[in-house]
Amino acid sequence: MEVMIILVPLALALGLAGLVGFLWSLKSGQYEDLEGAAWRAIADDDEPAPAQPEAAPGRP
Repeated sequence: MEVMIILVPLALALGLAGLVGFLWSLKSGQYEDLEGAAWRAIADDDEPAPAQPEAAPGRP
């Protein structure tokens, strides 16, 4: 039961840290554009890599 003296304040501190982190993310605008991030993740706007010329046989 002595371990409860450590675990209860530790659990409360971690919960408070999570709440503070969530409130900070709300104030900094992390949840403003939820759709844009989804579309940026699936957008294919990269150029294809140019083909590399193959080395002549017998040469590294």
